[in-house]
Amino acid sequence: MRKAMLSKNLPKPAYKYSHVTKVGPHYYMSGLLAQDRQTGAIVGETVGDQAAKILENLQVLMTEFGLEFEHLAIARIFTIQMDKFAEINVSWEKVFNNITAAPPARTSIGVAALPLGAKVEIEFTFHKKD
Repeated sequence: MRKAMLSKNLPKPAYKYSHVTKVGPHYYMSGLLAQDRQTGAIVGETVGDQAAKILENLQVLMTEFGLEFEHLAIARIFTIQMDKFAEINVSWEKVFNNITAAPPARTSIGVAALPLGAKVEIEFTFHKKD
């Protein structure tokens, strides 16, 4: 059974999709952009700033849907600036160096463009048995 879930804490999707889809013990998050939670505008000038905002929004979603870092299985990072990926890693390490759970698997992909003019988009997959 598939369950579509919308966040009360992130901007409503502009198109017909869910923030999170739960299928069995798997939680699939739509790609997160560095959006201000109130206005939906992209915030952050650099890829590092945008990655930090995405990770902040991720933690808001995790709290809302009862997920923990120990449930995070994989992250897929898309960026238009692969040459500045080190900045994304700095933001990533600020979060993941402060948790005790093992880090997730991760894929990094360079792309030509992202929605809303974003420089970074990250999607996450969690595994949590009920």
